Amino acid sequence: MPITLESLASSCHDVLAANNNPAGRTQVAALVAQALRDADFLRTTFEAGVPERKVIYEDPQLGFCILAHEYKGAKEGGPHDHGPSWAIYGQAEGETMMSDYAVVAPATAEQPATVKKERTYAMRPGDVHVYNEGAIHAPSRSGPTRLIRVEGVNMETVRRGSYRVAA
Repeated sequence: MPITLESLASSCHDVLAANNNPAGRTQVAALVAQALRDADFLRTTFEAGVPERKVIYEDPQLGFCILAHEYKGAKEGGPHDHGPSWAIYGQAEGETMMSDYAVVAPATAEQPATVKKERTYAMRPGDVHVYNEGAIHAPSRSGPTRLIRVEGVNMETVRRGSYRVAA
């Protein structure tokens, strides 16, 4: 059965209404992985072109969002979290090198938290990764990429931590 934005959103809603926790997010990640394997879903989602961040669905009851991201060229992101929320990244096209970080010194009133890189891994088409609350990560893209992402809430409205990388 073909996947549409409406069917993906409905399935995500059903899972998160029952289990809005790490286990439920793992189930949502599996739904995103299915969508990434559906060429018609990807074509429809990206056919008109999308900016680097586009909310394509926002759940009126639970508040989670589904986003499409299209990066035209190389782009480096700094370490970040998703505040009190979570995010699921799904690689549709291209490759993202993702790094995970650990806090080595907490933030103070004068300084952001200091983090240390723990690992770096490639996300290739079809790969999906869940970042639960507090997970600090940073993407790096050397060329064009497309992603489907699910956020627990619309991150445009959320305050996040600030981080600097340890020397």
